[in-house]
Amino acid sequence: MAAAEHDFDLDGYLRRIGWAGDAVADAVTLRSLHRAHVQSIPFENVDVFLLRTVPSLALSAVADKMVRGRRGGACYEHNILLAAALRAIGFRVTYLTGRVLARAVTRLPRTHLLLRVDVPGAPVPYIADVGFGSTTALLEAIPLVDGAESVQSGRRFRLRRRPRPEASDLWALQAVRGAAWDDQYEFTLEPFEEIDIFPMNWHVATNPRSPARQNLYVGIARPRGHLIVIGMRLIEVTPDGARRVRALRDQRELGRVLADDFAIDVPAGARWPA
Repeated sequence: MAAAEHDFDLDGYLRRIGWAGDAVADAVTLRSLHRAHVQSIPFENVDVFLLRTVPSLALSAVADKMVRGRRGGACYEHNILLAAALRAIGFRVTYLTGRVLARAVTRLPRTHLLLRVDVPGAPVPYIADVGFGSTTALLEAIPLVDGAESVQSGRRFRLRRRPRPEASDLWALQAVRGAAWDDQYEFTLEPFEEIDIFPMNWHVATNPRSPARQNLYVGIARPRGHLIVIGMRLIEVTPDGARRVRALRDQRELGRVLADDFAIDVPAGARWPA
């Protein structure tokens, strides 16, 4: 992936997310790009659930799918794409991995990809993550500061540091759900290389117990709220957490919703698992 970043089409990516301006490596650009990305490119597991395939993480394939094609992707694809764009602008980006905690009924392996972004001249790095895909996902990158709260279009976030004497400190991304802070995922600052991501991607796409194989999930942040498809239900979530749910009649209506509301072209050969 790193070698291919020299050929990355930054202008095409910026057009895809509808971003215009001076692409300089500063905190304002980072936050603005992050928000434009999550409001333009949906999170989706069509390849894994409907095609039963393992998505390619080669940057050229990710760009073909998500920049030049009408598709979204999972956390690996989203954050690989953002990392390439940020590096092209002049940021230093490090891959980190996280353990999802939100709504987990058992302890899960570390399979989530997120980014540490070093901003030239900034006193602390930032955490960026355009691939969490939920209503409690970051809209903008946030500084790596213990306890500092970030309010983003009604969503409230903070990072909490949890020192461990026997190992690297844990950090947790928290979001407000209802009236309480809720852990979304935990991570360390140990750098991960591109080669480390491939086994996680394969595990998530092929393990029969993986959530990505259990049901269709598509989601995208909106300026006010979030739009989601889970299985055959379309869910609109407002900033205050209220939900409006509509059952979709059949796969034909599902296809129309994905095309019209999420700008996703479902690839030929996609079939609902028997």
